[in-house]
Amino acid sequence: MQPGAPGEESRVVDARQASDLSAVPFTAADVRFMQGMIGHHEQAVEMVALVPTRTASEGMRKLALRIDVSQADEIAMMQEWLRARGQAVPAAHAMHMHGAALMPGMLSAEEMARLAASTGAQFDRLFLEGMIRHHAGALTMVQELFATPGAGQDSEIYAFASDVEADQRMEIDRMGMMLRELMK
Repeated sequence: MQPGAPGEESRVVDARQASDLSAVPFTAADVRFMQGMIGHHEQAVEMVALVPTRTASEGMRKLALRIDVSQADEIAMMQEWLRARGQAVPAAHAMHMHGAALMPGMLSAEEMARLAASTGAQFDRLFLEGMIRHHAGALTMVQELFATPGAGQDSEIYAFASDVEADQRMEIDRMGMMLRELMK
């Protein structure tokens, strides 16, 4: 049974219709969010790929592994969500295209180069500062999605965006503590 909109009757939906998520309405803002978040996550994966060769901190290595695994899984989920709805899936590293506008919180090419050129405590500081800003940008993207009328109503989008918000806030807190310890 699918409830109707206010003032409308409920309707019976067969199991095939109920499990076909591509039939659930979505908005252009939902599509832009998923496409943009793929590029956003790809930069986080690039950032954590630098960690093993530039830090001596086991805590940084564990943080990087957690971010890498979660972001890679989420990229695959977002790509599938877009494909299931017949929407364009951004090419790998589309965020690097000349003239592409950076999404909230993303590091510029110069900031990425500075991060890649650093090691030890300097790398740890730049990484933590950059990833905190990066995660805060993801929170901005979620807020913008939910502030768009009609957007974020698809059950997968709502669950994903809500998870991003909770996970990123938790990681920001964790990285803030790590940064404070580093600065002592």
